[in-house]
Amino acid sequence: MDFSIDSKLEADHARLQAFVTKHIVPLEADEKNFDAYGNIDLAVLQSLRAKVKQAGLWAPQIPIEQGGLGYGPTGMAVLYEAMNYSIFGPAAFNCAAPDDGNMYILNKVATKEQKDRWLQPIINGDVRSSFAMTEPAPGGGSDPSMIRTTAKRVNGKWVINGRKWYITGAGEAAHFILVAKTGDAARDGLTAFLFHRDDPGWHIERRIGIMGPEEHGGHCELIFDKMELDDDRVLMGEGKGLKVTQVRLGLARLTHCMRWLGLAKRAVNIASDYASNRSGFGIKLIDRESIQMKLGQAAMDIEIGRVMVMRAAWRIEQGSKARQDISMAKIHVSQLLNRVTSDAIQICGARGYSTDTVLEWIYRYGRQALLVDGATEVHQMVISRFLQQANEEFWEWGVGQD
Repeated sequence: MDFSIDSKLEADHARLQAFVTKHIVPLEADEKNFDAYGNIDLAVLQSLRAKVKQAGLWAPQIPIEQGGLGYGPTGMAVLYEAMNYSIFGPAAFNCAAPDDGNMYILNKVATKEQKDRWLQPIINGDVRSSFAMTEPAPGGGSDPSMIRTTAKRVNGKWVINGRKWYITGAGEAAHFILVAKTGDAARDGLTAFLFHRDDPGWHIERRIGIMGPEEHGGHCELIFDKMELDDDRVLMGEGKGLKVTQVRLGLARLTHCMRWLGLAKRAVNIASDYASNRSGFGIKLIDRESIQMKLGQAAMDIEIGRVMVMRAAWRIEQGSKARQDISMAKIHVSQLLNRVTSDAIQICGARGYSTDTVLEWIYRYGRQALLVDGATEVHQMVISRFLQQANEEFWEWGVGQD
């Protein structure tokens, strides 16, 4: 593939990068711009989003006719990396999880009526959304086939009972996608439903505390007690819940990687700047071989991650599901984010460990990268399965058109 980008994407990248530097990064220095959970204050975010829209940079992943910039996965890779140079960036451009993945799947499989009601308000930034799949043991986690929340037909309605937890964004969400069991078959025993926070028959049991800073709405435990939904709330069709999950999580995992690369680059830049200005024992830190080795390793790891992400994005645009490519990228980028940030804190010493920089924020946030959307070990098993099935074909380059 050609790794160069076209002039339009380069121009939008430059504009977005400049916007992040001028309008978003400075907000991180004032604690008043943070909410109680370590994310950008919602009132500040609303004002910032208005500036993004005015600058013509809103929702780059959304088709132009729906109010976005119309970029596919490769364009998203370029722009998402740039926007997450700031810890507040993705939310400002309406590219943060879980809204990002929910907008993608709704645009992909929802009916026109469902898009008008459930998708467009998320695109506009009028509401937030959530994806409710994960359950306490023995329910479903990385294995959706274990889902125990049920949806049964009673008097022409779907009646839903069960429990979900670690549901990202649920505390602020108005629109939800829920995955429930509607049959016993392995492939078509799940169905995805749409519901609104004002629908009766469910409630948030608790907002679960976590180690790192939280997305808006936190990570919540939900209880469903005879919630009733009509047929128009079914997404993609009865028995298509596993398909909805697979389609949504594929690109969602890759967009996580795109954003994490931006955070890793920020960590390296902070460490490099500190090392260039800090002296000890008669020499600047940047001139010490040990520091150069850490920074060189970090730069190499990030560049490898960028290539992996771009290759997976390109393959998606060519029509491939790119499952093993996404799993490889997810493992590598999540690990490099943790390693690079840890080394950056080590280079910066006490300053890196303090809240004077965003390094400690990225460090706490980055730990979840090894878990969300499939733990590292799960993705290693996925790669192994592809290897065993494909044998030598696993390593093929693929032949393009002459």
